[in-house]
Amino acid sequence: MDAAFSLFAEYGIENTSLSMISNEVGITKPSIYYHFASKEELVEQTFKSTFKGEPFENYFRMDQFNKENFGEKLYRCGLNMLPQEDKEHFTVLKVLNEFMLIAERNEKYKEEIVHIQQEFLVGFQSILKKGSELGVVLPEKIDTHAQILALVIDNISRSMMMNFQIDYQEVWKETVNSVLKEDARIN
Repeated sequence: MDAAFSLFAEYGIENTSLSMISNEVGITKPSIYYHFASKEELVEQTFKSTFKGEPFENYFRMDQFNKENFGEKLYRCGLNMLPQEDKEHFTVLKVLNEFMLIAERNEKYKEEIVHIQQEFLVGFQSILKKGSELGVVLPEKIDTHAQILALVIDNISRSMMMNFQIDYQEVWKETVNSVLKEDARIN
């Protein structure tokens, strides 16, 4: 699966053949069928493996947010979600993007990805509710602000993967500041 994952990141899922995977691993193509009944099963197992390690809590630990650090913490945690110089992190995001493309045509994957996106949306809602309780987040429109945070971080990530040159740190900072009360905003 590691070889498939790397090839999916480099060539895309649809352009990666079982022959390419077997060559990468150094086995014959029929040997792959010993482990996976089809390419679809290999893709499905890679999907499950990829998305099981991306829960919201990996990036945003609610117990670390307090009144004094709320804005800066929200900003920094969001930046940690974005593609890093770290090739492994960038590769994971490329494969996640490949699955997003497949989800547009495959209901099974779409349901899973919608579930994961919903988890991130609920996570942002929870953080903003905590911020409201702490008195640093505007209490109005928490659900809408959570959606804005989720959409912006996702689009920044996609833009970075396409090498679209934007000041993503400044865009994310402005987005975070838009949900904070004036005296809690970050510089």
